[in-house]
Amino acid sequence: MEIQQINNEKKGQFEALENGLQAGVMAYVWAGPGKFIIDHTEVNQDFAGKGVGKKLVFAAVNYARENKMKILPLCPFAKSVFDKTPEIQDVLF
Repeated sequence: MEIQQINNEKKGQFEALENGLQAGVMAYVWAGPGKFIIDHTEVNQDFAGKGVGKKLVFAAVNYARENKMKILPLCPFAKSVFDKTPEIQDVLF
């Protein structure tokens, strides 16, 4: 599975792709310099139960760490992953 990031000045998203199909998407909006808000995560029903959403959250965490950024997970799914995974909470604001 490949994770791609699409980013612009106000918002962006991480997309999970498998064999050319979009397995899932996680959207975010910028919340000032060095901060972004995850506001939506959606997984294609054909890929449900395969950990796609979690892979998208971890892609956002890796991006935040590499760029010294912080994340606010307003999306209920992303928030639950952060709540259950203490080792990624270093990027929370």
